[in-house]
This record gives sequence, structure tokens and C-alpha cells, in this order.
Amino acid sequence: MDRFRALAVFAQVVEQGNLARAADKLGLSTSAVSRHLAELEAHVGARLVNRTTRRLSLTESGQALYERAVQLLADLDEAEAVASAGSAAPRGTVKLTCSTAFGVRHVGAPLAAFAARHPHVRFELELSDRVVDIVDEGLDLAIRIGDVGALTLIGRRLGVSQLICCASPAYLARHGTPATPADLAHHACLTYAYATTSNAWRFRAADGDEQTVRVTGPAHANNGEMLASLAVAGLGITLEPDFIVAPELRRGALVPLLAGYAPPATAIHAVYPSRRHLSAKVRVLVDFLVEYFAANATWRIAPAVGGH
Repeated sequence: MDRFRALAVFAQVVEQGNLARAADKLGLSTSAVSRHLAELEAHVGARLVNRTTRRLSLTESGQALYERAVQLLADLDEAEAVASAGSAAPRGTVKLTCSTAFGVRHVGAPLAAFAARHPHVRFELELSDRVVDIVDEGLDLAIRIGDVGALTLIGRRLGVSQLICCASPAYLARHGTPATPADLAHHACLTYAYATTSNAWRFRAADGDEQTVRVTGPAHANNGEMLASLAVAGLGITLEPDFIVAPELRRGALVPLLAGYAPPATAIHAVYPSRRHLSAKVRVLVDFLVEYFAANATWRIAPAVGGH
């Protein structure tokens, strides 16, 4: 059995909805399509399609195989194009992960623009504030705020994010405005669970002197947008990246604090496994994201200080 041919026939059966239309699309007889499908089911040892007189439906095994077959066939087409022409138009599925807030607010527009330019690419997105192991979880790409991660990963810089210490006008009216980082020890501070040191906030003065202050307060969360919402409501002071709090700062719902003391800035990277032959779809997407964010870092509200 030609497994690739059988997978291609199976994918067409699923996409066309019945054997006859798949046969017409492939230039085969209906009986030949049926034979390929039967051979594939025998090879994997599971029924892939439920057949009735009116319609076909995928079994659970069929659905799982179809999702992988589509990707495999796209990768095969891409490999053949690379071998024959030296380059390939991007096609197939890109599995991408990024933080929830950055993804919702800033990744949709560039992905839509990329898809308009490259209609044969589709996306599977996982938004998560945890650090996802893209190799173990079979992902192609991560947009990561902070360190690239393992030595087996490659990072392309997309931009920079600045942490901003801020609070609502209502909170400051009730509790006063801190003048130095040390004053934060006496304020209600809202802390982030995934920060490397969530209860120790770092600042750098204009003269380069670094200060770290231990903070505590009424809320600790694993989502930055939740902490920003609590800060707007007057619960306390938060230390959040500009890509989350820029809108609230611009409209005055939050006020930046500690002028002259800059929290650390953090690089934003596109991160992917260090494969010798990076697929066209990931290579072209990363190049596009670098170019897009160079011109569209809409979250920036001030030059980064002390970044890396």
C-alpha cells in the first residue's frame, strides 16, 4: 500500500463529503477510492469513516488521523517544492503559542495580515501565561516575553516591553503616592504569579543604581489583565508590562509612578526549535513578524530604559 497516496485519498474523502466527489476530484473510480480507504483502515487497525447511504462521518480515530494527514501532506508538498525549486510558498498549519494578553491585544492583526498574503497557511493558537515547552508539545513557534529559554531554541527579537509601576488616581488619593521604590513596602501591591520574583520588584535609578523592594498586598494572580483591572478599581499598585496597561495609562485610569526609577524592560522574541531546515511557513512568518512589529509596536508609551 502507498501510504501517502492512501492518506491523500482519505483526506479528499473527508473534504468532499462522499466517495463519488472524492473520486471525481482525484480522477479515480469510486471503487478505487473505496479500496484505498479500506486498505488504510486495515493498515491502522481502526475504522476511520462511518458510511451510511446518505453521508459519511469521521470516527474519533478518523478525526485524529485526518488532522495529522493534512499537516503531513502539506509538509510533503512543501518539501517537494523546496527540492525542485529551491524555495517554497508557505503552506500548512503553524502551531503557535503566546501569552494571553499579548496574543489577544497584539497578535491577531499581524496574523490576519500574514494570512491575507499567504492564504495556504492556517493557524492553531494556544494562549497561555505559563512558559510552554514548544518541543514537547509539538508547537512550531512561540512569541515569548522574556528569555528565549532552552539552548535548543532560537529567538528572533520582535520588540521590547517595559514594565510600568502604576495605580489608579482613587488609590493614590486614599493612600498617597510613593516617592521611592522603598515606599512600596508600605503600600498594597498586586503581584503576578509567573514573575521570576513576584514579590520582589526591581528598579533602576537614573544614576544606574539598582534597588529591589519586597512587596505584598491583597491580590496575587496568574493573569496580568486581572491585576490591571484590580488596579483600575483602586485595590492597589501593580507592576505590569506596557502592552497590558498602555490603554489605561493613556486614558488616565492608571497613573505611572516613581518617575526616575525604571523597572526592567524585557525583550519580546519569536522562538522556535533550532532545526537545521526550518520550514518555509515558520521562516516566512517569523520574517513577517519582525518587519510588522518594527513598524507597529502600538503598546509602547515611552522609550525603554534598562532593557536587554
